[in-house]
Amino acid sequence: MTTRTEPTLTAARPGRLALLAAGWLGLWGVLALIATITGAGYPLGANNPGGSGTTLLRLIPVGLGPPLFAVLLLAAAGAAFVMSRPTAGTASGWRVPLLSLGWAVAFVLAVVVPDAWVLVLLGYAPILLLGAPFGWPDVNYADVFSWALFVKFAALVGGLLLGAAVLAWQRRTAGACARCGRAGDGDAAWTTPAAAARWGRWAAYVAAAVPACYALTRFAWAAGVPFGISAEMLAELQDTGAIWAGAGLAAFAMVGAILTLGLVQRWGERFPRWMVGLAGRRVPVRLAVVPAAVVAVAVTAASLGYLSSPNFWALTGALSMGTAPIVFFPAWGVALGAAAYAYHLRRRGACGRCGRG
Repeated sequence: MTTRTEPTLTAARPGRLALLAAGWLGLWGVLALIATITGAGYPLGANNPGGSGTTLLRLIPVGLGPPLFAVLLLAAAGAAFVMSRPTAGTASGWRVPLLSLGWAVAFVLAVVVPDAWVLVLLGYAPILLLGAPFGWPDVNYADVFSWALFVKFAALVGGLLLGAAVLAWQRRTAGACARCGRAGDGDAAWTTPAAAARWGRWAAYVAAAVPACYALTRFAWAAGVPFGISAEMLAELQDTGAIWAGAGLAAFAMVGAILTLGLVQRWGERFPRWMVGLAGRRVPVRLAVVPAAVVAVAVTAASLGYLSSPNFWALTGALSMGTAPIVFFPAWGVALGAAAYAYHLRRRGACGRCGRG
């Protein structure tokens, strides 16, 4: 006979996650406070010339940025610390304010701060790493891997940590299992494996179509076809060599599209035969879900940066087949996140903590 353990507010792991988030946010909050006092070290907004055009932080005066982030980060660190306590806020009026603060700061850190450059680096990283021994591409790596980029990745990590901690605490204080979210009344109809398989398939198709269309336009440019751009712009891309960097990015976008389809294919659940040593074994759920979730957040951040940037619209002039895939980046981010969640719902099985499922 299987004994189910009801979810309690004394779960240690969610508390440790909240403490980790509190420590990470507190560290960066102190650094923001130091930047406020010294007037140095703030690399965002107008202080990041290479990326200031694709971030909403350009709207915040440089002098206001450090104290604003110091307040947000330290407040969020305090909230995360409160969430690490076993019985915090369950019977008080602090639950809604803490959840609101936590989710708001998590969104700012994971989506607003990273802007498009985090996604760009994720796409170009294989090219940069593989080409470095051969001196290609001809870039200054110190300019690429800058303090500003490090801060943006740190913000992304902090946002994801805080989001996970807030989600666990939200579940715990609602009487549900902090790990799986299930409560005593069972799964909601739309979260059953059968339902997730239906809507998850459509989400995966959308999430694969957008990067595939993006890749096709860049492959066309590499082939000398000015698809969606002027002949003059194509010639400029060819002269600068940017067209080959775009082709490399397109190749990895196409790989990403294929892997996205794996979220709804059999080979996405069991390794295919040609993978020696892994053939036939079950694909770990987190191996598929975690990268997809990170890319979904990065794509959403990039879409917010691009589509809110006057420079983007000034450069492209108008909507065309060359820019249309980027316009659909928000749909890509949401659909990829939904497809990853559907994959998780289909394969999660019984919860190892509460026994439900």
